[in-house]
Amino acid sequence: MDSQVGPGSQDFVALEARFGARNYHPVPVVVDRALDCLVWDVEGREYIDMMGAYSAVSHGHLHPRVVAAAQRQLHKVAVTSRAYHGNTLGPFLAKLCTLAGFERALPMNTGAEAVETAIKCARRWGHRVKGIPDGQAEILVARNNFHGRTTTIVGFSSEPEYRAGFGPFAPGFRHFDFGDMASVRAAATPNTCAVLVEPIQGEAGVVLPPPGFFAELRDWCTAHRVLLVDDEVQAGLGRTGKWFAFEHEGIRPDALILGKALGAGLLPVSAFLADAPVMDVFDPGSHGSTFGGNALAAAVALEGLRVLEDERLVERAAQLGPHLMQRLQEVQQAAGPLIRDVRGRGLWVGVDIDPAHGNARRLVEQLARNGVLSKETHETVIRFAPPLTISAALIDRATAIFRDTVAAWRAGRD
Repeated sequence: MDSQVGPGSQDFVALEARFGARNYHPVPVVVDRALDCLVWDVEGREYIDMMGAYSAVSHGHLHPRVVAAAQRQLHKVAVTSRAYHGNTLGPFLAKLCTLAGFERALPMNTGAEAVETAIKCARRWGHRVKGIPDGQAEILVARNNFHGRTTTIVGFSSEPEYRAGFGPFAPGFRHFDFGDMASVRAAATPNTCAVLVEPIQGEAGVVLPPPGFFAELRDWCTAHRVLLVDDEVQAGLGRTGKWFAFEHEGIRPDALILGKALGAGLLPVSAFLADAPVMDVFDPGSHGSTFGGNALAAAVALEGLRVLEDERLVERAAQLGPHLMQRLQEVQQAAGPLIRDVRGRGLWVGVDIDPAHGNARRLVEQLARNGVLSKETHETVIRFAPPLTISAALIDRATAIFRDTVAAWRAGRD
């Protein structure tokens, strides 16, 4: 081998396999660099990013304004903990609360941390405000939910793979069927303090609620003094063509959970938002995180919100979402029985593969070999969630590659 040639993809894959835990099954692409909607591997091959890191890269890779904001802050201070005040956290929280329409926000790091924050808040609210005996508050959660991977959260997952061997689990969660109000009512008890729900079930395969479900759920929660807690870690901040997915339903939740895109593609940033009567159940010492709301994260997140606003990326998702959907539906029409369904909202679409005719994982791997990055979920659905900065021309390129990949698959099987 030429001594000037560095390690290749297989070398890096082998290193991860040798020294890393086996808790992921990555598509065999070794990323070296990325910019906006394009990614290059260590051999220099180019890919169109149609995953956007599960919505974490909604601004595109290395947005220059966000990078500049991070660089400015890195020359000042990055982390001091919340033991002191700073001059970046307040402006970030004010901007976030103004955009979302809530009075207070509690910053954390990961989406799962924000969900855990919501759980603690709902339980204490249930005890202190609703009068549920301490330790008996219950939260309703949807079957096929995905709210994170902490032990509490996987404990109320309905996916056996997420739970196996990780018990014992915390009590206090009861399940209902997503989109089914009769199931919600049947699951409720006098100790119900909250409903924790995604506006669109992403990990379940980009599953949308039936029309009217959230309006009815909102009315039911109000009537029964139950908090409606909306987990928009993936759906929020423009992904669906509105700032927040709950806007599609004409409702306002009692609390909102954000993450992923909040870090603008650079850092883990999350937040739990609510009005004062809910949020004020927290008092000093009752909750926190050393890195939550750190100076660097707040500076990056604030600039990310400004970019979404200034570049009208939410409106861009609303405009280009139907275009992406149309192109994928055209692939479906040509694919015969291979594709069972195409569903989504904004720049977030799931393509449901019939396992009798195809294999979503193998299609994703072939699609990567052809220059488009996506990812399967639940073994049958291929997700498309590109950065909100994507162009119609790049969508056309990516979906044309998907069309040709599907055609080649069918030809190979027929």
